[in-house]
Amino acid sequence: MEQWSARDDSPYQRHAESPKPWWILVVAGIVASIAAAYWFWPQKPEPQQPPSVAAPQPPAETPAPQAAAEPAIRYPVPAPAAEPTKPLPTLENSDPMMRDTVTGLVGRKAFEEMVYPTALIRRIVATVDNLPRATAPRRVMPLEPVPGAFTVLDATGEAAISAANSARYSPYVRVFESLDSRALVRRYAESYPLFQRAYAELGFPNANFNDRLVEALDDMLAAPDIGGPVKLVRPKVLYQFADPELEKRSAGQKVMMRMGADNAARVKAKLREIRRELTTLSR
Repeated sequence: MEQWSARDDSPYQRHAESPKPWWILVVAGIVASIAAAYWFWPQKPEPQQPPSVAAPQPPAETPAPQAAAEPAIRYPVPAPAAEPTKPLPTLENSDPMMRDTVTGLVGRKAFEEMVYPTALIRRIVATVDNLPRATAPRRVMPLEPVPGAFTVLDATGEAAISAANSARYSPYVRVFESLDSRALVRRYAESYPLFQRAYAELGFPNANFNDRLVEALDDMLAAPDIGGPVKLVRPKVLYQFADPELEKRSAGQKVMMRMGADNAARVKAKLREIRRELTTLSR
């Protein structure tokens, strides 16, 4: 088990806002909308004209209040390649379908060794939403923890991430690289209503999950490329990045920095490919 920043293990589950918010898993709403109330005070009435001079004008109708416009969708979800042959299951009964889908994409051995088999859509949605944030709790992730012990190289009296850690991530990176990006996006598009439902129940009923997915991809792609040793500090029990600029990075970017430069470069190449399919197929 990696001894990392305590913030990475703290739960970040959002709860529904009144009356009823969203998603299935993780986090309360991001931004609270502030409504400003405008009060129109009545003006002093004009003196009435005699009926013989001019008939009184009917009072102007008060315009009906307009509903707040929903945020524009930046990245529409790609259209499914074909009409579904059968209706989607409910979110609560979606695990058998998702297990078949993910197994078909990564293979049975990788699925059994690396993927949690329950609440898959909820886990995926929660993790996607958390990655650009400060923390991404392991307990809601769809993948099993990376095996092996976190190792620290202390050659000069300063702690740093050992190069041996890269090997722990390599099996996951190989499976990720082997994904058919177009097939992945197509399967996602076919079951998208379930992802959107989970996102709404998480606390974002008026937000578009696909927009958040692209945001998460862009955030991970923006992780700094670190060629040399990554220095660490251990103020208490858990390690943190010694560089304050690295320590304040998002949870997703920290994962990229921990896996080693070569692994990060390979993962970024695949992320760019998936993003290209997401944004191209949606046009």
